[in-house]
Amino acid sequence: MERPAAPAAPHEAAEIRLTITTPEQMRELGRRLAKLLRAGDLVMLSGELGAGKTTLTRGLGEGLGVRGAVTSPTFVIARVHPSLGGGPPLVHVDAYRLGGGLDEMEDLDLDVSLPDSVIVVEWGEGKVEELTEDRLQVVIHRTVGTADAGDAPGSAGVDEVRHVIVTGLGERWSDAGLETLSG
Repeated sequence: MERPAAPAAPHEAAEIRLTITTPEQMRELGRRLAKLLRAGDLVMLSGELGAGKTTLTRGLGEGLGVRGAVTSPTFVIARVHPSLGGGPPLVHVDAYRLGGGLDEMEDLDLDVSLPDSVIVVEWGEGKVEELTEDRLQVVIHRTVGTADAGDAPGSAGVDEVRHVIVTGLGERWSDAGLETLSG
């Protein structure tokens, strides 16, 4: 008697943790991350206000070589930045003001845009996970406080430090090279 095939094991999440101390380092992280992205990728960004989500996305836009200044789309909800060099466009979404899940976001047609674009969604938890099992989650934790009086001149104060956790979910990210983000 033949044994049924064992179900495929779910792909382990690939994860990298980084410490960022300046806005320029956050933009550089975005530029490095852009080298790993391709059409069809969904990137979910989370972190409190002022954590650096838009700064990271600005670096992504630079790395992808897209047209237009990448700024927060808070009031327009989404902006499309076409590629200047034949790569995928960047769709930058700010879901902060959207209360519902994917149903409320259907008007944005993200499911239609996803195969041909890189989609970055700020504040997307609980709202866009259903778009694809393969996604990159970037969580930015901002250290809140003040620097010690003994800090060296020019060093980052405690309130400038960001701890970034980049997690690749699904087969797409199982061996995508996230370790290259560390520098």
